[in-house]
Amino acid sequence: MTGTIAGPAGQTPAPQEADVRARVREQRGWYFYDWANSVFPTTVITVFLGPYLTSVAEAAAGADGRVHPLGVPVAPGSFFAYAVSASVLLSVLVMPLTGALADRTGRRKRLMGVAAYTGAAATTGMFFLSGDRYLLGGALLIVGNVSFAVASSLNNSFLPDIATPEERDAVSSRGWATGYAGGALLLVVHFLLYTGREGLGLEEGTAVRICLASAGLWWGIFAIIPLRRLRDRPPSPEAAAAQGSLQQLVATVREMRRYPLTLAFLGAYLVYNDGVQTVISQAAIFGDRELGLGQGTLLTAILMVQVLAVAGALLMGRLARRFGAKRTVLGGLVAWTATVVLGFWLPRGEALWFFLLAVAIGMVMGGTQALSRSLFSRVVPPGKEAEYFSVYEVSDRGTSWVGPLVFGLTYQWTGSYRMALVSLLVFFVVGFVLLAMVPVRRAVLAVGNTPPERL
Repeated sequence: MTGTIAGPAGQTPAPQEADVRARVREQRGWYFYDWANSVFPTTVITVFLGPYLTSVAEAAAGADGRVHPLGVPVAPGSFFAYAVSASVLLSVLVMPLTGALADRTGRRKRLMGVAAYTGAAATTGMFFLSGDRYLLGGALLIVGNVSFAVASSLNNSFLPDIATPEERDAVSSRGWATGYAGGALLLVVHFLLYTGREGLGLEEGTAVRICLASAGLWWGIFAIIPLRRLRDRPPSPEAAAAQGSLQQLVATVREMRRYPLTLAFLGAYLVYNDGVQTVISQAAIFGDRELGLGQGTLLTAILMVQVLAVAGALLMGRLARRFGAKRTVLGGLVAWTATVVLGFWLPRGEALWFFLLAVAIGMVMGGTQALSRSLFSRVVPPGKEAEYFSVYEVSDRGTSWVGPLVFGLTYQWTGSYRMALVSLLVFFVVGFVLLAMVPVRRAVLAVGNTPPERL
């Protein structure tokens, strides 16, 4: 129920006008969850935690130069990538069950709030990561990343409810742009704090831990806005009749086989997004360890990525209206492939070339992800949004596990972050081919949705 909304002259507007106003209000609230949680992949995953957790793991290394979580010898330089992979393996179990529970009970917003504040608390707890506590860092990373994934999947599942088919590309792009703007704003504060730490009497490690903890506080504070504005919808009769989340999950997996084109799109997305997320999450380690760039340079580069990602997301949203979302994403994957090749040849110690790489990443990062989200929302059966988006989220926003695992194994075998980076080319090339083969319009019609004029 949307209720009635008084018009400018004190009159009650027509129901259609009231519905539009209510939908716009929800859209604006929905944008703010991207604003709230985008600081986690930006400040935590991309900028600070990778290099800092690696240094903590190096401090804990034994005489053999390895740390030994659960008795397994691990190179300190690979520990962060392995922890990201472990978080996704857990996400694979947690997210579909949470999505099924949300669809069955109609309490998506409440479950989203629990996940968001669990992740925010874990991120805030990173203030206590110091000395040789690499296991604490790994545990907080896993809890934070799983919670981030669960809350994001539930938030994404609201998209079909708050936007018409013709609006979704634009609404999704605005959400991503808002998220990158929020991440950029907090990153400016972190840049000032980190570069001015000596004047504040702070050691480098303390400054990093303050930045990490403040990202958790930001996430928790701004999550209040979408949780107040978004509305739960009654569950569909089919979802409500399910006996439990596990039973519904099994039914969903079986049902997905009825929509092979949806599975084909999801498979393509899982492949190329593995590459996208791994480049994002490992960029700071690559710049720090392989290129020898200082933290200040890395902060500047990531800030450039955030600012340009706002423009890139909006630009690719406009391109999608003209050429279709699928063609625009394919063009973005060509740009990602060129970016990885450029990164392999970057000279050591040359900040200018790293900044050029940041420009390339920023222009395609937000648009690729935003349009992929809106495309997927079109090929989801009505009433199954939370479950399907929980599967979608398995590889989204730095929670991919195959990419970081390939990156970490390549580094451990070769000792070269350049080789680890170039190993990611396979994700973009294979993902491009798989996506090109998907007839998206037929996929939209197959699940019972109405396709827009351009796809």
